[in-house]
Amino acid sequence: MSVSFSNFPAPFPATGKNIHTVTSDRFVLYGGSATICQSFCGLKLWLLDRLNLKHCSKKHGLSESKIIKNQDKLDSHLKTSSSNDGRDSEGVSTLSVPNVTKRPTSKLQAHSPNFPVQSDQAPSLCIAVIGATGELARRKIFPALFALYYSGFLPENVGIVGYSRKNLTDEDLRSIIASTLTCRIDHRENCGDKIDAFLSRTCYLNGGYDNREGMLKLSALMEHIEIIDFLAAYLPQGGFEANRIFYLSVPQEALLDVASTLAICAQTQKGWNRIIIEKPFGFDALSSHWLTKALLSKFQEKQLYRIDHLLGRNLIENLTVLRFSNLIFEPLWSRTYIRSIQVILSEEMGVQSGRLEPSNVILGQYKATFDDKVDVKLNSLTPTYFAAVLYIDNARWDGVPFLIKAGMGLIKHRVEIRIQFRHVPGNIYHDRFGHNINLATNELILRDVPDEAILVRVNNKVPGLGLQLDASELNLLYKDKYNAEVPDSYEHLLLDVIDGDNHLFMRSDELTAAWNILNPVLQEIDKNNIAPELYELGGRGPVGAYYLWAKHGVQWTED
Repeated sequence: MSVSFSNFPAPFPATGKNIHTVTSDRFVLYGGSATICQSFCGLKLWLLDRLNLKHCSKKHGLSESKIIKNQDKLDSHLKTSSSNDGRDSEGVSTLSVPNVTKRPTSKLQAHSPNFPVQSDQAPSLCIAVIGATGELARRKIFPALFALYYSGFLPENVGIVGYSRKNLTDEDLRSIIASTLTCRIDHRENCGDKIDAFLSRTCYLNGGYDNREGMLKLSALMEHIEIIDFLAAYLPQGGFEANRIFYLSVPQEALLDVASTLAICAQTQKGWNRIIIEKPFGFDALSSHWLTKALLSKFQEKQLYRIDHLLGRNLIENLTVLRFSNLIFEPLWSRTYIRSIQVILSEEMGVQSGRLEPSNVILGQYKATFDDKVDVKLNSLTPTYFAAVLYIDNARWDGVPFLIKAGMGLIKHRVEIRIQFRHVPGNIYHDRFGHNINLATNELILRDVPDEAILVRVNNKVPGLGLQLDASELNLLYKDKYNAEVPDSYEHLLLDVIDGDNHLFMRSDELTAAWNILNPVLQEIDKNNIAPELYELGGRGPVGAYYLWAKHGVQWTED
């Protein structure tokens, strides 16, 4: 076998100064140890690349010519990207064995002008945003990634790949997302430089309409980025770790095909792979079951991160912090002291739903005109409001109603949890509260919108000679207490994915339990063709909701 060593994709092109004549089945190198190690590294990486492509071809039935065709497509893309920066890519050939054709463009070096190398030895991290040109990616995902990058929670050598089916260049993607990137109020120094650095770590790949070919190209591009970072902090004494995150911001109907091909051809073998999946997680219990079953046939449970931005809000973790780190609340957390729990989600953009028994559910729809800046093309069965009363069947919470109210177009934009305590038995100040004893109810309020706060509602004496009592709120307002901007929930959740912390993401068994609650009511609504009750836009919601609260002996405190 004859070998042309200058054809190996070494980190630095080999020259005649380092290579002696190759004869028979042996070759001789001379020079510094670093030069020899670099050359062998190039050979090893080339072999791993070929083995990876062949592994995918066996699973998908792709021929050698098909692989080379796919590689040529990637090479063409990389050559175009590098030419956009005004730089020529260096040629990389293959082993000089029979029937193997030279491939003219370097996967290894084509994107290197766009990815400034770092000299640290931390594991490489590549993040692929699949569906990169969608509204969610533009408004939430890329800004959250930049916020983490600015704050130092992403490694300097991170590689971010935007993937979609549109014919764009790297600069096109950077232009799309640049307008959405902002620096925090408390992090304004070098903002422009940080944005430029972040954009320089971002590139684009047109995956086309063949998911198999697209994922092969994506894997090759991510490996190319990982190799560049490895060579920058070259470690001849061992290998390197390369980790990958795939954010699947794709339509539900495309999710399974994308995830399946990704599992086979885009996962790294040199580190961990984590997959982020957006809502909805199925359309009913059956579709959710089959989706979960299919995903678990390709990935381990610990790899899957089903993301819900509501679970990334600070009030969710504040709830557990208050519960477990404050002695004054810890013994109160049961039916003995808690009368009801109210969850309010009045959002400007959309509605979240949850159900139990049909008789304990109210659906509503706002009445709108073309003068209102809302969607008036709703059909007669599209709900924009949801209210329900749920119970937990265990000893701790037996008989405590959990009231859920979610909707859009309501009088107030509010997101909060209210924990309402029971009345004081034999209260000697009963007659000092006037006719409404509910005013004397203690409450713990965790508010996220409009202003993040923790409030405790207590009873106190009104100043003066008489003995009159009033209900007041002890207020911890975050914007007054802490001179820092509250991170977006996507930042929080993406950082958890990087850290491998899945406590704010839904597991498969949790998803099944949720659908077991939702599905019977959904079926009842469809079976009886239940229409939502109309309510005024900018009002308090359907009248039926108030009858539902009264039925369970609870009055909404905010009303």
